[in-house]
Amino acid sequence: MEVLKIATAGSVDDGKSTLIGRLLYDTRSLTIDKIEAIEKASKRNGLEYLDFSLATDGLVAEREQGITIDVAHIYFSTRNKSYIIADTPGHVEYTRNMVTGASTSQASIILIDARKGVIEQTYRHFFINNLLRVKEVIVAVNKMDLVNYSEKVYNEIVADFKELQQRSDFKGQKINFIPVSALWGENIAESSSAMSWYDGETVLEHLEKLKAEDFTEETQARFSVQTVIRPKTEAFHDFRGYAGKITGSSLKVGDEVTVLPSLTTSTIKDIYFFDEKFEEAQAGSSVTITLTDDINVARGDMLVKTGELPQQTKELKATVCWMDGKPLVPGAKYVLQHNTNDVLAKVTQIEGRISTNFEGLTQANSLQLNEIGQVALKLSKALFADNFENQQENGRFILIDTQTNTTAGVGFVK
Repeated sequence: MEVLKIATAGSVDDGKSTLIGRLLYDTRSLTIDKIEAIEKASKRNGLEYLDFSLATDGLVAEREQGITIDVAHIYFSTRNKSYIIADTPGHVEYTRNMVTGASTSQASIILIDARKGVIEQTYRHFFINNLLRVKEVIVAVNKMDLVNYSEKVYNEIVADFKELQQRSDFKGQKINFIPVSALWGENIAESSSAMSWYDGETVLEHLEKLKAEDFTEETQARFSVQTVIRPKTEAFHDFRGYAGKITGSSLKVGDEVTVLPSLTTSTIKDIYFFDEKFEEAQAGSSVTITLTDDINVARGDMLVKTGELPQQTKELKATVCWMDGKPLVPGAKYVLQHNTNDVLAKVTQIEGRISTNFEGLTQANSLQLNEIGQVALKLSKALFADNFENQQENGRFILIDTQTNTTAGVGFVK
């Protein structure tokens, strides 16, 4: 079944968790015991309605405070497809969580409180969706019930957001606006009779129309070797396969490939998925590949079609979202993990801090927790990377603190 990955974004109390909980309820994705627990908790809290945010807020602190703190991944299905929703927190201090949630998403839902309209956090959420090149954005103007379902208020918010959209440098993005009341299920799965002036799709109707294949742009094929498979059995005594995931575009038997970084060439002999052979494997497939030549290939190497090599460089310029409490400063050293390859990286320059209000770069000597900036890095050995704009999978990396082994930042190659 087709799978669609969605991220949510919104300021505190805009109703992200409620909207997701309502989607789960309306698609009958909540178990009976979960619904009963929500009913009991809602009554205990003195509410006359079901608090659907309880369906997604898993941490005790989230339930107690009524806010989302960490990224939660929620799964539900309809007859047409399966969905994975990243419920991300809306606080400024959780920018890193927003980036994490949106980094693998194909679509995004940005919530706006109809009473507040477009605010600073809306800029931040839209900026992150632009940074990560999320192609499909639903702007859900929530809590319409609290503004008497006013068409005028809705139109003003749409106009304000369209002005914000003009600041974006990502022109391949589609934006759809939907007025909703997540609490009462208005325009979530069912059309709202209270907003008869709106004749567009509900949130679920729009999601059902999206196709995962529409978000896949064919780029140059990349195959990062995760592990070398050498079975210790008599039947496969001479078998040597390379397991990993294909990105960019398909690979097929007979393709001439170049192994990086050795630059040796060979031809794809077989493509296996478990114990089955295929003539071709599409981007996104995790497979095992064998080559016609017995050449040296190890974990961290990359197979690409001959003539389609990524840039080879020992110096990178990248956009970095900083995720560590210890600031990023020039001269600091980190392990840069790019796909299955690790290299030592030194920060040579912080070119500037990026304003999430689309106001460009400002001078900075460091990047603090949750800040985003342009950074120059020098590497201990050459890396084969693509510009993130052209090949997202091969154009991103993480920085790992050499002392604590924590993920300190995520970067996107310029």
